[in-house]
Amino acid sequence: MSSVGIILFLVVFATAVATGARRWRIPAPSLLVLVSLGVALIPGTPDLRVSPEIIGLVVLPPLLYAAAEDLSLRDLRVVWRPVTALAVGLVLASAAAVGALAVALTPLPASMAFVLGAVLASTDPVAVTALGRRLALPGRVQTLVHAESLFNDATSLVLFKVAVAVAIASGAVSWQAAGGEFFLLAGGGIVIGAGIAGLVTLIRRRTTDPVLETVIALVTPYSAYVLAEAAHTSGVTAVVVAGVVISGSRHRLTDARIRLQLHAVYAVVIFLLESVVFSIIGLELPALVRELPDDTGLWALQALAIAALLIGLRVLWMLPLSVALRPSSRRVSWRVAAVVSWAGTRGVLPLAAALSIPLAAEDGRPLEGRSLVLVLTTAVVVFTLVVQGLSLAPLVNRSGLALEPEHTAREESETRASLARAALAHLDQLADLETTSHVALDRVRRRLQQDEEPDSHDNRSALNSYYQLRRDVIAIQSTELRRLYAEHQISDATHRQLQHDLDLEETGLPHLR
Repeated sequence: MSSVGIILFLVVFATAVATGARRWRIPAPSLLVLVSLGVALIPGTPDLRVSPEIIGLVVLPPLLYAAAEDLSLRDLRVVWRPVTALAVGLVLASAAAVGALAVALTPLPASMAFVLGAVLASTDPVAVTALGRRLALPGRVQTLVHAESLFNDATSLVLFKVAVAVAIASGAVSWQAAGGEFFLLAGGGIVIGAGIAGLVTLIRRRTTDPVLETVIALVTPYSAYVLAEAAHTSGVTAVVVAGVVISGSRHRLTDARIRLQLHAVYAVVIFLLESVVFSIIGLELPALVRELPDDTGLWALQALAIAALLIGLRVLWMLPLSVALRPSSRRVSWRVAAVVSWAGTRGVLPLAAALSIPLAAEDGRPLEGRSLVLVLTTAVVVFTLVVQGLSLAPLVNRSGLALEPEHTAREESETRASLARAALAHLDQLADLETTSHVALDRVRRRLQQDEEPDSHDNRSALNSYYQLRRDVIAIQSTELRRLYAEHQISDATHRQLQHDLDLEETGLPHLR
């Protein structure tokens, strides 16, 4: 099958499975991996080979950028300490623990065992974001899981580069040089990401064309990634920082019409890329297993042991950090530790890292254990996506941490009432100034209180006054919504949902001449 045929097959196959997952209310990543794994086991199915460059350059940037834009910067400021402890401390501990276990259980040499540890040390932002959309977790817990997966790349990438260098050269490692490389990767990625965000912000403030805005939004993550990689820093960190910075000023860059268009375009792009990338994971595993040497028949049990170790270590690491997520309790919470640990899945980033391991050492000999590292990595990824993915929502519900639908509905209702009060207060001020038509004021007031629309047979001047006043009221409500969010009176989910509703209302108003 040609490359074009493979791409078309992946798109159609992944879209069909992901659509079924939404209809049956099953986590799409889990179902995609399961179905694609079943397809790959059918006799005659051609082996799938995807280069890490394609995953890194084509797939990752928009997925990471979208995940970063979904991150609540307000909540991140509250949980940055536990995020740092997970993104640095837990990554180092996980790499060491997996490496030691691999030395004890597998035929891997010590150098390749620690390559495996570095590959699997960090959680995956693409998988965490895709699985987390269905959960109704409290804001701080959601932000912690989300932010950890976005910011632990620099630590794991440095460990991976150091471990690979040792494996291919069989030499010693300079921890001073490794520390310098960590700051180069993370710091350089932050600087480049912030620089790209600043440049894009300047351009978008001077742009009102919807097509150009969409092109800029699509190109931004690729620009940050390519520039950072060319500068030998972390492309992933650069994309994440660019997404977080731009997300914080999004309401000042675009109007309602462009925001809705960008939301629709990115929803399509993310749906297709996520569907394809999770399908690739399942399709690749059988082919990798067939390439294993004869002395590696216990790979499935070894992968299971590694996955169990990663989960157990996360639980132990999260126990003391759970206090920071529940300031009212000041007690260690097994429920918080269990949910955060179970939500930390592996995905496409570890797979891309494993695929980039060199084929040979510096002396030209084939790199011993590379095929087993690939299989164990993919097997652990499949395990976390299937087992943790399918059981995560039930675990959240049983833990008692999930926000009840009534809670979300009540918060939205109370916030809508606050927005209506702010709008009515603005109308009262205009009425006192006597600068606006009383007919238009009365109709907008009735619209706020009773959802009443004007008579389409009114004269054009009256309709113009009414619709312009509606736009002014929506602007007042948007400002009030941002104030409530900034003062921690509403959740990030409520803020996004109501802003989306206001954008829809504004774009639905006709422009009369």
